[in-house]
Amino acid sequence: MMRVDVRGVSVTIDDNDILGDAHLSVEPGSVTGLVGPNGSGKSTLLRCVYRALRPVAGTVHIGAEDVWRGTARQAGRRTAVVTQDHDLDNDFSVLETVAMGRLPHKGLLERDTGTDREIIHTALSRVDMNWAANRVFARLSGGERQRVLVARALAQQSPVLLLDEPTNHLDVGAQLDLLDLVRELELTTIAALHDLDHATAYCDRLVLLHNGRVLTTGTPEQVLTADRVADVFGVRSAIVTHPLTGRPHFVTAPANDPLSRGVDQQQP
Repeated sequence: MMRVDVRGVSVTIDDNDILGDAHLSVEPGSVTGLVGPNGSGKSTLLRCVYRALRPVAGTVHIGAEDVWRGTARQAGRRTAVVTQDHDLDNDFSVLETVAMGRLPHKGLLERDTGTDREIIHTALSRVDMNWAANRVFARLSGGERQRVLVARALAQQSPVLLLDEPTNHLDVGAQLDLLDLVRELELTTIAALHDLDHATAYCDRLVLLHNGRVLTTGTPEQVLTADRVADVFGVRSAIVTHPLTGRPHFVTAPANDPLSRGVDQQQP
């Protein structure tokens, strides 16, 4: 596990300021959620961390290493990524897909060793997908594909896991299964999340972005206050205790809903 430090990161694309002076620190082994409205800069910030987008200013460190000072292969040994979009709608098998996670550890045209194969099968077992090893990846369900992509990330054996909208297009059961799995991995994890209830229930800390700026960081209860949620998202909200799980549960109502008026919006 490694610490992640983002210091003063700014991104400009076609003379448009997309992200400005972003700062955040992620402790080893914790789960940090990036939250905010669409277009707030969540995915942009994440792409800077995994070296897909070079910032015009600022630094990103994984442990003691600046991600932009080494090679892409070295970066792949430190960070593994699961994005919401992928280009694997072809005939790769599940086993071949997970084996791609070993590429940062191998030379050009180097074949898998017995150790590689053991790591690959262990990763598939970790996500309960060994049964599908010889299935075609593109023919799996959405939830199964996301589990395979997490297995590919695990096969990289990188200490930092980055997730961009990992529950996108999944049904509710697959969403919860995936988030439970991520919590169990005990990796340093940063996830861009659209669902504020998922962020509240599964993240140790949140980073709230708006208009390309980091507004605040802290625990879910510190970040998602009723006033701040109203300002950023335009809805009434409360954090309550979930009646089934006992976890913090984020609920919302329209700002002009007469039935929600007068209700305490931020319960303990």
